[in-house]
This record gives sequence, C-alpha cells and structure tokens, in this order.
Amino acid sequence: MTGNAPIGVFDSGVGGLSVARQFLRILPNEELLYFADTAHVPYGGRPLDEVRGFALPICDFLVANGAKMVVMACNISSAVALDAARLQHPDIPIIGVIAPGVQAALRQGARRIGVLATQGTVSSGAYTATAHRLDPTVNVVENACPRFVPLVEDGLSESADAIDAARTYLEPLSRASCDTIILGCTHYPFLINALTREAGDLFPADHQPRFVDPAGETVREAGVILADRAIAAPPSATPHHRYCTSGERAKFARQGPIFLGGPADDVIHVDLDSQERSYSLARLGRGVG
Repeated sequence: MTGNAPIGVFDSGVGGLSVARQFLRILPNEELLYFADTAHVPYGGRPLDEVRGFALPICDFLVANGAKMVVMACNISSAVALDAARLQHPDIPIIGVIAPGVQAALRQGARRIGVLATQGTVSSGAYTATAHRLDPTVNVVENACPRFVPLVEDGLSESADAIDAARTYLEPLSRASCDTIILGCTHYPFLINALTREAGDLFPADHQPRFVDPAGETVREAGVILADRAIAAPPSATPHHRYCTSGERAKFARQGPIFLGGPADDVIHVDLDSQERSYSLARLGRGVG
C-alpha cells in the first residue's frame, strides 16, 4: 500500500461530502474515492441489519479498488457496521464518525450532550454508549430527525420546511438544557444555518449550545493514522478524485459540486446490487453525468 493510493469515503448519499470537503481542506494531497449509495438513501429508517448489508459491500468495493483507508462518513454505518468491516479487512484502517464527534464535544467541555441523528443511529444507542465509555458522568440526549436527510438530498437546506424541522428537533434538546449538540449525521452540517437560527430562539441567550460537526475531527484522526502507518500522500501528490453513485449519475454530478464546494468531475455509476457485482472501476470506465 502506497501513499498515492486513494482514501475510500462513503455515505448513503451526498451528506458524506461534508467529510470529503474537510479532506480537501485539511489533507489536500490525499486522493479520494467517494461512494454515495443514493439508490438506498436514506438509511435512517431501515433495519440495522439491512444497513450493515449495504455498508459492507461498499467497503469491499472501495478496498478492491485500492483504498488504503476507508472512512464511514455515515453515522448509522459507523454504528452498526464498523466492527464487522474491520474484521473483513484487518489490514486496512477503517474509521467512523461517531467517536471523533464525541471526543470533540468532550474536549469542548460538554456536560449535557444533545445528539441530532437518524432514527437508526438513535436506535443503535451508539452515541450514548460511546460518550459513557469516554466519560461515564456526561448526560446524553439523542433525538431522531427523519425529515432532515430528504431535505438535504432535495437541496432544501435553506427552506421554510428546514427551519420548521430544525425547531421541532431542537426543542427537546432545549428542554434538556444541552450545552453541546453533535450533528450525528453527515447530512446535517448542511442545515447549520437553520439550526443556529432556531437555537437562537429556543435556548437562553447566555446558554447557546455549541454545535459539533464530527467531519473535521474525523479527518484529523485519519491524518494521524496515515502518518503513523507511513501511508500519507507525499507533498508532491496531485490527487485525482473519483465519485461513485449507486443511483442516478447525472443527479449526483449536479449535486456534488454544491455540497463539496468545488468540482466533482469524475462521476461513475456503480450497481453493487447487480448479479455481476463487478468491482473494477477500470472496467466500468469514467464518465461525467
């Protein structure tokens, strides 16, 4: 495995581009191979075993196409599939986004943590378990937000519906006097304007919550692992990023640059549900949707 190999990053849709965006900012020499499972988005309301059944073949695909590391830029996948993926690929570092988010919150002095997440992530209890493993005295309140992912996927992050949903999901955290709120889904950073606006009204002026986006912390953790294993990209690297989607290629090609904050030029359709199950990007070829 060399430093020029790509980092595999995946999510149920465009939300994981919030993590990819941080890679481009923090580790700009690293090449990304991103997989958006838009054929199955959203994951949040699905049975946890079904989500695991999506996540593990995606990990296989990324590793088969040369990924030197896999980042589960998806909270529910991190909750239910991380350990299984590590067992399947013991020689590849595989990290999730839950522990980095909790660690960032605790470093900021959080005592009452609110978590906004999908129903599946909340049902898994992963955030509460992780927080109590790191600090048994911290209080955690998790709230499921089923309206959020469709709003982001449909490009409605700044809409009146987004404002209304933000208020609905923040109210229980306000009543619990949360001092820190973790955005427990990689789609949710794209709703930060709606969330901060409604938090301003719901929380006392002198007790406004801190919002924690696990993306930056996840990328910094990835950087440490790459350096420790001596597989970081060299400073001279000129990365070529590739983006794969299990859904409509043209739709992702339109959405990608908006959420990535830059071009997403090499977009490939990959059907992991097909009987053929070809994992070869070289065979699939390249193409912009």
